[in-house]
Amino acid sequence: MNKIYLDNAATTAIDKEVLELMKNTMEFQFGNPSSIHSHGREVRTIIENARKTVAKLLNTSPAEIFFTSGGTEADNMAINCAINDYGITHAITSKIEHHAVIHTLEVLEKKGLIKLSYVNLDEKGHVDTKHLEELLANNERSFVSLMHANNEIGNLIDLEKVGDICEKYNAIFHSDTVQTMGHYRHDLSKLKVHFITCAAHKLHGPKGVGFLYINHNIKIKPMIHGGAQERNMRGGTENVYGIVGLAKALEIAYAELDEHQNYIQGLKSYMTEQLLANIPGIGFNGDLDSKHSLYTVLNVSFPASEMGEMLLFSLDISGISASGGSACSSGSNVGSHVLTAIGSPSDRAAVRFSFCKYNTKEEIDIVVEKLKELVLVKV
Repeated sequence: MNKIYLDNAATTAIDKEVLELMKNTMEFQFGNPSSIHSHGREVRTIIENARKTVAKLLNTSPAEIFFTSGGTEADNMAINCAINDYGITHAITSKIEHHAVIHTLEVLEKKGLIKLSYVNLDEKGHVDTKHLEELLANNERSFVSLMHANNEIGNLIDLEKVGDICEKYNAIFHSDTVQTMGHYRHDLSKLKVHFITCAAHKLHGPKGVGFLYINHNIKIKPMIHGGAQERNMRGGTENVYGIVGLAKALEIAYAELDEHQNYIQGLKSYMTEQLLANIPGIGFNGDLDSKHSLYTVLNVSFPASEMGEMLLFSLDISGISASGGSACSSGSNVGSHVLTAIGSPSDRAAVRFSFCKYNTKEEIDIVVEKLKELVLVKV
């Protein structure tokens, strides 16, 4: 059975060119980058060249790029350090943020360190920027954390507009860009954002490595203490092979970005059309408008049926990997906090299909046929 992988928002297959570079580095550049001898200096050079590559692609300074273990650590570092070091007592986020953001802010609120406000969302999950401005105007200096693209429903925010609003009220702006890094161009010389994050495994790089961009106007203290790594900002021997893989994956992503964006958007549009044509009662969570939606993610809402709870399991048995769930039913299950926040019916199964450059239309056809079979639709 040929398996079909449509869960690229969770993780992506590593690019072969990235893998080969990492293997070569593992074999021949094994020195500790903190060592002063030639083996160490060689590896230190490799890390700094990777940092320069990332910085050049994002149009920023290498001094503003700090390598981490991934997106979660980067989010935690930005949130905890900025709030603690700047004495911020008010934070604003949305109820559809990644748990790396929501849970971190909730912990700070439970400790009594901040008051946490949630910006309003419309039925498609878009941030109400007027409400955001009201929250900023009615509170002292705030920390704002709003993700560029939602990992479940794919909604995009306007980073430029939100950045302008935050600047107007002297707020510190953090955006989780894990789902969009390598899929959109981020010109950090123009964006008014203080922190953005990356996880390499979302763009065909290795797991366990990412980075945090810290704008040069922001000065924070380390979250992880130890050695003097990452210019005294993150103790611990660097994940050299991961860092090399991250930089290469981002370099490839940028070189192929326009081509892959058009191709993958075509897959998403094709699957949307086929589902609408073949499964009555189908729906979609989030916004399907390509201007406001991440082209790699399609969240599908299926008609209520007994098959709903078993849909993902049945797809898995058929060799199709996807993810999803349903909105939370009060007191009865722990479902998707994102779908609950946008008012998606809890009796409808939701499946997130997420695409990459390796997927094909033929795979979409197979998946749609299997879905027709599973939900017992006659066409």
